[in-house]
Amino acid sequence: MPRTVLLAEDDRAIRHALERALTLEGYEVTAVADGVEALAQAHRGRPDVLVLDVMMPGIDGLQVCRVLRAEGDRTPILMLTALVETADRIAGLDAGADDYVLKPFDVEEVFARLRALLRRTGGAGPGDLPKPAPAPEAPEVPGSPGRYVEAAGLRMDPQARRAWRGSRELELTRTEFELLELLVRNAGVVLDHSTIYDRIWGYDFGPGSKNLAVYVGYLRRKLDEPGAPQLIQTVRGVGYVLRED
Repeated sequence: MPRTVLLAEDDRAIRHALERALTLEGYEVTAVADGVEALAQAHRGRPDVLVLDVMMPGIDGLQVCRVLRAEGDRTPILMLTALVETADRIAGLDAGADDYVLKPFDVEEVFARLRALLRRTGGAGPGDLPKPAPAPEAPEVPGSPGRYVEAAGLRMDPQARRAWRGSRELELTRTEFELLELLVRNAGVVLDHSTIYDRIWGYDFGPGSKNLAVYVGYLRRKLDEPGAPQLIQTVRGVGYVLRED
């Protein structure tokens, strides 16, 4: 089955050119000209991935992103933007976007980023090599080793993308889950800002960025419990570490 793309771009020439290129690449594309129609189409039938222009009249791409994330929609989102400032990219990531392509862009870069987003969410995009069928797995035995990642009273199931602190299940966004998994897998190890940015976002926003601190704050609010130690600790001037002291 072709992967479905919802494209929202108010520039008619860019919209038509990108719609044609995506269709030729093997995607099934629904193209709209504004954020209102993008939300309507997203609600009618969930696409595999969204491509949103940041600057659109009325409801812009950032607002579309915020609405979908507030509704619990975790569909991967690729933003198209002519805004090159780091603060603009941070605003998009904070709104829930997964990746950015800067205008003017090479269509091959768009294809590559879409394939990467689809792989992260368990799918394959056109142009990806087919994967061999997995070997049958033995039935999962509760408590069996290998499936769960555990540290400091946290337990994570990367396959099901679920996480718990004790018996309490945590409601995490995709980025929050990936950040927490990175910390849990490296429990007791101080991870510097550059390493975390590279592993989670694919590039370093620089020493002045507050994006990582924002996401650590989100995680702390969901993890921390009254009277219990703070699990994610700040190492000033370096980064963060997960440990239970």
